[in-house]
Amino acid sequence: MELDPRLVEYLSIIIKIFLIGLICIAANFISKRIVVRIITRIVTNSKIKWGPIILEREVFRKLSHIVPAIIIYSFASTFPTYQSTIEKLAIAYMIIVGLVFIRSLLNVCNDIYQTFEISKVKPIKGYIQVVNIIIMTLGVILIISNLMGKSPLILLSGIGALSAVLMLVFKDSLLGLVAGIQLTSNDMVRVGDWIEMPKYGADGDVIDISLNTVKVQNGDKTITMIPSYALISDSFRNWRGMQGSGGRRIKRSLYIDTSSITFCTEEMIGKFIKVHYLSDYIIQKEKEITEYNTKNEIDRNNPVNGRALTNIGVFRGYISNYLKNHEGINQDMPLIVRQLAPGEYGLPLEIYAFTNDVQWAVHESVQSDIFDHLFAVAPEFGLRIFQNPSGADIRNVVEESENKALIGERNY
Repeated sequence: MELDPRLVEYLSIIIKIFLIGLICIAANFISKRIVVRIITRIVTNSKIKWGPIILEREVFRKLSHIVPAIIIYSFASTFPTYQSTIEKLAIAYMIIVGLVFIRSLLNVCNDIYQTFEISKVKPIKGYIQVVNIIIMTLGVILIISNLMGKSPLILLSGIGALSAVLMLVFKDSLLGLVAGIQLTSNDMVRVGDWIEMPKYGADGDVIDISLNTVKVQNGDKTITMIPSYALISDSFRNWRGMQGSGGRRIKRSLYIDTSSITFCTEEMIGKFIKVHYLSDYIIQKEKEITEYNTKNEIDRNNPVNGRALTNIGVFRGYISNYLKNHEGINQDMPLIVRQLAPGEYGLPLEIYAFTNDVQWAVHESVQSDIFDHLFAVAPEFGLRIFQNPSGADIRNVVEESENKALIGERNY
């Protein structure tokens, strides 16, 4: 009994496909389970510094996918009717594997570059993304030209007509590329910088700079994505100078009730001279004032005449000496205690100094400790800190008035 030639042909094709499939499975098993494992072990045991990065990106495993495609391409001639189609599909698959492999290599290059300190100053991630886009675009052109059986130059010549469309599609990428070059060349922002950009709700550390976006992690751990070109077109604040200076600024005022400011009496001076940070200051000032008044024959029976110490002046001197001896204040940076223009809230006594630690928590702790102390000692100098009347203040005034009225009625 003779078999149908078509059936024999189909059986032959099925057997060939089955055998080629087995060969591909075996080759894939050998390449992944044996060859890749051997390479992984060699890289792991060697002293290659960047070995773990290469293994993490699975470069060799991704390249191993090309083996089955090569086998299928090699056996395409066994199917004369479908040889051309099989070869085109195999080549297309090999191009895709090649693109994935190249992309992994570029990522490895970026990861290796980030191990160097210069990567924080001049990141290359944006440039690698541009190279990725170019390579992927060329790869797609090669795949299409291969499937169509046409030269890639024909497709490339047609891209000119689509340039306007491509410019529109890749507008953000092109703007990002130009912005990335300007940001890097002018050293405007680095990974790790603390930047503030209220327009985009960004106030935190830069954790990534890519082709299109700059990723900022805010203080509350939220992530803000800023377009790269926005850092060129809009203004932003970079706190890098503060972070690298070794000091973080304190600029805060105490508001003194002007009605509590007065000349120092002998009793007050005797009290102040016993204060640790004031003894030398009082002695020196008293000497200067006495010499001035004696030289100019000033009559001190009237306190308006000549020079005299005031409680606000002594308090200012105390704050200055207190800060000069404070372990949390950077003594190599400006330290000023000054009066600002008086206003509706009293006389602002401003402290301008720098902590010796730029960390936010430490800075706030030092600043709070200083003002805790100053608020507590201000009454010792006969000074009152100004505060708008609260409900309790008004209630005390009312109660005091009622008590006086009641006493007056009783006396009457």
